[in-house]
Amino acid sequence: MKIPIKYSLRNFKERKLTTGITVVGVGLVVFVFAAVLMMAYGIQKTLIATGTMDNVKILRKSSNGEISSIIGSDVQDVVSTLPYIKKDSSEKPIISFEPVVVINLNIKSGGVSNVMVRGVTSEVKELRPMVKIVKGRMFNFGSRELIVGSAIVKKFEGAKVGDKIKFAGDQWSIVGEFEAGGSGFESEMWGDSKQLLDAFHRGNTVSTITLKLTKASDFDKFKAAFESDRRLEEFEPKVEQKYYEEESELLSNFIRILGIFVTIIFSIGATIGAMITMYAAVANRTVEIGTMRSLGFRRRSILAAFLFESVLLSLLAAVIGLFFASFLQFFSVSTLNWSSFAELKFDFAISPSIIISSLLFAVFMGLAGGFLPAVRASRMKIVDALKSV
Repeated sequence: MKIPIKYSLRNFKERKLTTGITVVGVGLVVFVFAAVLMMAYGIQKTLIATGTMDNVKILRKSSNGEISSIIGSDVQDVVSTLPYIKKDSSEKPIISFEPVVVINLNIKSGGVSNVMVRGVTSEVKELRPMVKIVKGRMFNFGSRELIVGSAIVKKFEGAKVGDKIKFAGDQWSIVGEFEAGGSGFESEMWGDSKQLLDAFHRGNTVSTITLKLTKASDFDKFKAAFESDRRLEEFEPKVEQKYYEEESELLSNFIRILGIFVTIIFSIGATIGAMITMYAAVANRTVEIGTMRSLGFRRRSILAAFLFESVLLSLLAAVIGLFFASFLQFFSVSTLNWSSFAELKFDFAISPSIIISSLLFAVFMGLAGGFLPAVRASRMKIVDALKSV
């Protein structure tokens, strides 16, 4: 004979204080767990949005990122002649040869951090159409002018339109602010590629090459043509979106692992709290358990009823924890991107997989906290239980 669900629900009302404390404890753990996953997912989402599937990024094979990649002018010339590269209206290949450097800027709240400065060519408008000037204007090619991402303007001193910053021994004027659909580009500064190369005395040596394919499905053909040229064997092409996805893995995995480790420690306390609550429920309902056993309810039905209560309690807490965690989507944070050694701004982001993972985590805590009390309740002998009447 099964125990009605309403029996378990009624008992929540009888133990309001202990139930409330347990819900708060488990809810806080789920909140932290979800926040960690949202942070890691936010980093991935931001960097993946930085690239597109029909753009290809070329780097030196031995490099750990754009900063450490070096591509000479001879390689640039060879790449420009490869097939499957889209051309503009004047039949010029859509390619941007990009030097990338890191400079220091003062943070408004105090301290200093790194900011990435990217040199681009005029083809960048067709390569990255998501970039929109929201204040000021586009920089003039041939001059030492910069446009800055909105995340830089918000966080750093002297980075707004009209300001000047000094690096590489010269003053650079900020003439525009841009947004890029929440992508990682919003954490960068852009200027003329040739001016940046000249300022850092790099000749024609760039960090990366970004080009647009005639269509995204041509990547395998382009890669085959690229790899067939022995002059390019020290370099590798990657789909731009996949490159940034790989770049996000190290940082997001570190945050995820560290955060889950801390969450597990917190969860032990929450599980113990749930266990205490369920033990108290068993102690207070000894007579009820004896009565149910005498009425013919089986041990496994009593075990299932107490486990159901514990899991339901944890799920209720999980829903509350997820509800408050969802508000984190309105907040942005920034951290040092280990691949570029520069600041990266990102938003907390939630996904169906995070919701499911959080609910499963709560179910696990409910089962772990309720198992022993449920076993104790199911093993009670009828006579011993009714003696306490």
